[in-house]
Amino acid sequence: MKKQTRRNFLTATGILGGGLAASAMPLGKKQNKKQVIHHVFFWLKNPNSKEDLAKLLAGLQTLKKIETVRAIHIGVTAKTEERSVVDATFSASELLFFDDLAGQKTYQDHPIHLEFIKNCSSLWEKVIVYDSVDI
Repeated sequence: MKKQTRRNFLTATGILGGGLAASAMPLGKKQNKKQVIHHVFFWLKNPNSKEDLAKLLAGLQTLKKIETVRAIHIGVTAKTEERSVVDATFSASELLFFDDLAGQKTYQDHPIHLEFIKNCSSLWEKVIVYDSVDI
């Protein structure tokens, strides 16, 4: 059995660390792609209507089927403490993750998204969208 020396240990650690770092790096064009986060807030015309909220939430669930959606979170206003920086006036929100801008564009033009707008836009009074990319 070979005696472990400090030099052998450092060499092995360096090789292992370099291999791990290289494996974590994206290959090819992916290095230039930035994940897109699409956060949408909805204010219902009838904010006290449980039926309207249920229809909106059901419509949002259909968006999971769009192939470029990597992750989705659908939620309603949380009952957190009131603070001046918290806007708790919205009825529902969706948070979507895409690999890149092309994936987000596919989502925008997708028949399932267009059908959601057609079926649910009469429910909301206001919509605000926040889109961001990784830095």
